[in-house]
Amino acid sequence: MVNLTYAAQLLPLLLLSPTSTKSSANKNSVVLANGFSATHLNLRPSFLPRGGSLDTKKSVLSSSNSAVEADIGPALEVISQNNWDLLSDRGKAALSRLILYDMSNGNDGQKHVYGDWPEAGVEDEEKRMLAEQIADLDGSYPGGLPAYLSKAKTLLKESADGTNPFEEFEASVPEGESLSFEEPNANPHTGMTFTEAEQAGLTGIGDTVFVLVAGGLGERLGYSGIKLSLETNLCTNKCYLEVYAKYIQAMQRMAHLKTGKDHIRIPLVIMTSGDTDPLTRQLLKDNNNFGFDEGQVIIVKQDKVCALKDGNAGLSMKSKWEIETKPHGHGDVHHLLYREGLVDKWYNEGKKHVIFLQDTNALVINSVLPTLGVSIAKGFHMNSICIPRLAGEAAGAIARLEHKTDPEKSLVINVEYNQLDPLLSSQGDCKGDVADPSTGYSPYPGNANNIVIEMGAYARTLNGEDQGVVIEFVNPKYRDETRTEFKKPTRLECMMQDIPKLFQKEMGSEANIGFTMFDRWFTFSPAKNSLEAGVEDVGKGGTAPGTMSSAESDKYIQNQRKLKFAGVDINVTEEKDLVPIAGIPVTPGPRVILCPGFAITQKEVVEKIEGGKVTDRSTLVLEGEGLKVKNLDLDGALVIRTGHDCDVTVDGLVVRNKGYDLSEVPEGSDVPEEVAIRGYTMNKNEAMEIIITEPGKYHIGADGEVKRLE
Repeated sequence: MVNLTYAAQLLPLLLLSPTSTKSSANKNSVVLANGFSATHLNLRPSFLPRGGSLDTKKSVLSSSNSAVEADIGPALEVISQNNWDLLSDRGKAALSRLILYDMSNGNDGQKHVYGDWPEAGVEDEEKRMLAEQIADLDGSYPGGLPAYLSKAKTLLKESADGTNPFEEFEASVPEGESLSFEEPNANPHTGMTFTEAEQAGLTGIGDTVFVLVAGGLGERLGYSGIKLSLETNLCTNKCYLEVYAKYIQAMQRMAHLKTGKDHIRIPLVIMTSGDTDPLTRQLLKDNNNFGFDEGQVIIVKQDKVCALKDGNAGLSMKSKWEIETKPHGHGDVHHLLYREGLVDKWYNEGKKHVIFLQDTNALVINSVLPTLGVSIAKGFHMNSICIPRLAGEAAGAIARLEHKTDPEKSLVINVEYNQLDPLLSSQGDCKGDVADPSTGYSPYPGNANNIVIEMGAYARTLNGEDQGVVIEFVNPKYRDETRTEFKKPTRLECMMQDIPKLFQKEMGSEANIGFTMFDRWFTFSPAKNSLEAGVEDVGKGGTAPGTMSSAESDKYIQNQRKLKFAGVDINVTEEKDLVPIAGIPVTPGPRVILCPGFAITQKEVVEKIEGGKVTDRSTLVLEGEGLKVKNLDLDGALVIRTGHDCDVTVDGLVVRNKGYDLSEVPEGSDVPEEVAIRGYTMNKNEAMEIIITEPGKYHIGADGEVKRLE
């Protein structure tokens, strides 16, 4: 059983005010950047931001030279003077603190890192490299390595002991909104229609900022590159980053047209890691920033943290001279935005909301505007995009946690599935994580992990004591029931959805945190699993394999539903209609792509599409803000792209051609990774393509001839 133990998650220690936290530290105690105190450490660690700037090395030196000078004796008890003299000042500073940390705790938990060095003259360069790595790791974490290791020991002990982080809380369903694209009536419990929410969102589009969390490679998908470079579909071959870019640019264009202010720019921040940073920059360079202006895309890079080999928080070594590191999690994004001064800058520029997106869920762009509208209408400081959740499903849920004795410590937050059932089993009817009989779903909305945050509250929270450093947790996989040895090294992790803990700390009961729930088909189909893992899941009865092929299929299906809603005669693929290709059930068609440049709102879809029919074997791609399609008769493939200021009406167009179809890749074939992860290729046999870029007014009739009217 997985046991997620949070860094005093929701416990009184972390919910103390900054004043009370500081007052609890004695003269032998260091109050760390996140409110923890490392007691009985005679240390003077540098308080540096995680992922420190270019001045990090200077800061380490200036803050710790005195420590090295004063405490060099203990270090020289285990490292010879000749070896010590090989190291740089920053290497000495960090290594000295690590050794002192060990000695102050009365153990040699890290002696395997610095002990038993060969005499000077043997592997000297490797010694220097290890000391520099220790300095880097020490300087990039608030409070340095002693803080990281001290916290890790506490969390690992709580994990081994099975500590219940929710002992002081009771769960209830929080305030939120439930919206359906296809339902014209308002939800009786929350009061907004989809159209109302979307139109409210349009009032704030020019004052938004997007943040894309993209620190991971596609290894879990069976792809060695960055996930942002993967093609969302084979009809347009547009990658995830391009889809997000074109959506943001479509919002920006709409803001220009609505306000007459052509200077409006919607920034995009991409959080990368050491693994993804160079490839992300190259992807942008190779594609001319996907249409963004110079400086409109900002990249912030997160650092990795030390891997831990055992319950005593011993550092895991990749080799004798290199500490193993692992990703720290997307929770770093908040501190990185603080560190770079971006949130204060945006707030001063009048930006109102920050929208956080994950890297491989293309459907989420459908829900951005209505979620923004709900945030504006209800004054939410944080609003999580959610989906209906099956009881017992392995997905986190949004819950309101009521503190049993202090209402100021209550908060709305994501609760992981393996913690939700025990929590609900200890309260009320003690039935646990069960379905609501009236809906068949859990009453607690499933967290899709995309959020909208109000800028003022965000700036206030990030400028608080923690500076955006969210609470961490450990998730070790134990070798046996003794819970002392790990199957593989673990590390401290953090998640961006845990920011409510900081909202609660800085704003108390004033923090207004909610959710907006949509149908799964409309907003959630991430690509996260390999083809093999997806096939295995389907074999066990799963209906959401999470592969590239299922994500592509779901994109077509949600556009089928949009066309059906607009009145087109089109079959919408149901679960019973799916056909297996390479072992994954996918839609047989039609394959429909409505690009962001064509429509980003329900109102646009309804106004730009009128009547017509599309056969199951067809492929349709529409792009262009001034494009209207009436009475289309499609049996084959049709692609229409129009530029800005092109007013194009297609009326009665009849298309008959061979179209596109899929070919399954034979098992064992030697094909590129991007093909192997889908298990099929697309044959683009024949299509009608209409491309219009010259501004003007045009008409296209039944024969497909483009006629310029003016």
